[in-house]
Formats: sequence, structure tokens, C-alpha cells
Amino acid sequence: MTKENQKVWIQAGYETFAKEGISGLKVEALARKTGKSKSSFYHYFADMEVFTQLLLQQHRQNAKVIAGKMKICKNMIPDMLHILLEAKQDVLFNRQLRINRHIPEFNNCFRKAHQPVEEALLPFWANTLGLTDKKYLARMILNLTVENFYLRVTENTFTYNWLTDYIDEIRVMVAEMRKDFPE
Repeated sequence: MTKENQKVWIQAGYETFAKEGISGLKVEALARKTGKSKSSFYHYFADMEVFTQLLLQQHRQNAKVIAGKMKICKNMIPDMLHILLEAKQDVLFNRQLRINRHIPEFNNCFRKAHQPVEEALLPFWANTLGLTDKKYLARMILNLTVENFYLRVTENTFTYNWLTDYIDEIRVMVAEMRKDFPE
């Protein structure tokens, strides 16, 4: 039962961080959300720092699972997009890490969580952009796109149509660049 109670707190904290960031992680608010007492929180997690470290650990584990699912995709659209949509909460959690990258632990977690996903995504990304012969360029564009993605994505906009429009926007940009800078 103890592990189950811990999981309830972790899930509530994960959801809260994904939506509100670090400012939402308040013991009293989490207690209301879980229906548990504040003392229960301190019984399982000595303090908010310990709790936050467990949230970051959970996020890194989730990222590995997402990357594993991505590796067995057949194509970017629709397969990869469906995986991203299923992982909406994880994407929004990662967004909060990116926003709060000035906190070293968050920046470190973002990089560790992003790396396996990037590696799984890169072959599909390169193919989608017509850059299978230039993986280094595809990676550079992916990194720029990720930065821009986290600036633009919200809980409400993160939909299949928004994702396809976003990818189309990047595709058009790359196609125009190839016209302007032929090899």
C-alpha cells in the first residue's frame, strides 16, 4: 500500500508540474488534489526537494518508454504524432523543464529526457524534411525546432492538427532554404 500511496502523490505532482511548473508544487495543493493529508506527503517524501527529484526521475523513465515506442514507428505522420499526443503530459512536463532551464537539475533532466527521444525521432525527422543524406543538418534543424516548439506549444494547442501544421511549416521553410541555397 505504501508504494501505491507514493504513486498517487507522484502522479499528482507530475500532472501539476506539467501544467503549472515549479510554482504549482505546493504540499497543501497536492494534498487537496490527492485527498491525502499533508503529513502523508512528509511521511513519504522528507521534503519538496526529495519529491521533485522523484518527479524528475519519473520523467526520465517516461522519456525512455516514449523513445522505445518511437523506435518502432513506421513513419512520422501519423504514427510518431500519435505517440507524442499520447505523451502529452510528458511533453508539457518537458516544456516546464525547458522554461525553467536556469535551474541546473531541470536543465540536466531536460537534456537526459530529450536525448533518447531525439535519437528515436531523428531518422523520421530527416526523412520528413528530405534530409536523409544530411543527418547533421536535420539534427540542427530539429534542435532549433524543439526550442521554438516549446515556446509555442500549450495544453490547448497541442493537437494532431496543430502538430501537422507545425511540421508542414518546418517542411516549407526547409524546402525554401534548399531553393535559395542549392548545393
